[in-house]
Amino acid sequence: MFKEFAKGLSITFKHLLPGHSTTVQYPKVKLTPSDRFRGLHRLVPAQDREKCVACYLCPTVCPAKCITVESAENEKGEKYPEVYTIDMLRCIFCGYCVEACPVEAIEMTGAYELANYAREDFEFTKQRLLK
Repeated sequence: MFKEFAKGLSITFKHLLPGHSTTVQYPKVKLTPSDRFRGLHRLVPAQDREKCVACYLCPTVCPAKCITVESAENEKGEKYPEVYTIDMLRCIFCGYCVEACPVEAIEMTGAYELANYAREDFEFTKQRLLK
């Protein structure tokens, strides 16, 4: 019994030594997320407008039903989203919208600082998603 206790205590003391800490001093030191991290959404811009063709696949596959799309047509007859909003309070960051998009118009970035003080700030509009 003492042998197991000493072994566990040695592991604890090993992690107390400098250089073995797993804690990050967050505001000063920020972690870099992995390539597969699903953070904040972003609409991909094209030459004169966004790449989105308002096909309604992203709101269809969204399990949280947080995406709203309303389409319109320009003078060339091309469909574009007149309204494109994502309610981040409902979003579960599953990434289905990114996988379903046929033109790769939406992507998820590595941004993970999403705190706000007002509920209205969690409603991401098309203009905000294009930034």
